[in-house]
Amino acid sequence: MIAVTSLDRIDEQLVALLQRNARASNKDLAAAVGLAPSSCLERVRSLGERGVISGYHAEVDLAALGRGVEAMVAVRLRPHTRPLIDRFVEHVLGLPETLEVFHVSGAEDFLLHVAVGGPHDLRDFVLDHLTARPEVGHVQTSLVFARVRKPIGA
Repeated sequence: MIAVTSLDRIDEQLVALLQRNARASNKDLAAAVGLAPSSCLERVRSLGERGVISGYHAEVDLAALGRGVEAMVAVRLRPHTRPLIDRFVEHVLGLPETLEVFHVSGAEDFLLHVAVGGPHDLRDFVLDHLTARPEVGHVQTSLVFARVRKPIGA
């Protein structure tokens, strides 16, 4: 279990700034929160060491990569056993269309966030990679019209 870390106002500001722009310079971060650059650098390092910041990522324009159609695909497995779940997750993570996999509670077992070139590619993904598998009992696909990410603490 991960220990919960308390953040002060400056830590919260640094997290918010880095979520908006992970490439911000230490000098700019320090000026924004009113710290000396050396103190700011130590704060950011501490956030990483405490696991508050777990990585830095490039935001990619999927349409520019020819994958402008996104969907959330709900999948129900049968039977719902650990070995079957592990094989299914390994399978879908190995597919280039898969962006994220969520193992969820409720009527469905998984939500897959996928990105493809077009509607026909989405149909082929569902038919060839999901419904063709014997453990997949049900699939429901929802197109993503827009995706908006809310930074933590905003």
